[in-house]
Amino acid sequence: MSKQRKPAAAREKELKLAIYRIERGRAHTAATKLSVSAVAREAGVTPALIHNHYPSIAEEIRVKLGASSRERRNAALDVLKQEREKSSKLRKELAQAMRQIAKLASINETLLLENQVLRGELSASNVRRLGAKNRVSVLPG
Repeated sequence: MSKQRKPAAAREKELKLAIYRIERGRAHTAATKLSVSAVAREAGVTPALIHNHYPSIAEEIRVKLGASSRERRNAALDVLKQEREKSSKLRKELAQAMRQIAKLASINETLLLENQVLRGELSASNVRRLGAKNRVSVLPG
């Protein structure tokens, strides 16, 4: 003789009653913590049945445990959004620093070339360096 299947509404009611009993500490299976497995044992079904045929019950259990897949997904998306904003800000700072480095390198190169020209002019001409001994004082005339 085979067991007759229960209607979905009756099975859902049994699952909700199992959740209620576990939460209140009145479980027939002595379950103390709420989980899909504990609810399944309490209702006399398999956890797969809850996951596959009663996803709203499984989600209700996860919500009560603070592990809602929707909440976890939203939290992960929020973290991802914050990290992307940080990354964008850092990329902008890096681009600005690179522009500043390029500008300073250009100025430095210009000054080096100017220095070389001045040194070349100094050594090529008959410019005499004036020291303390060779200073000429100009008297008002």
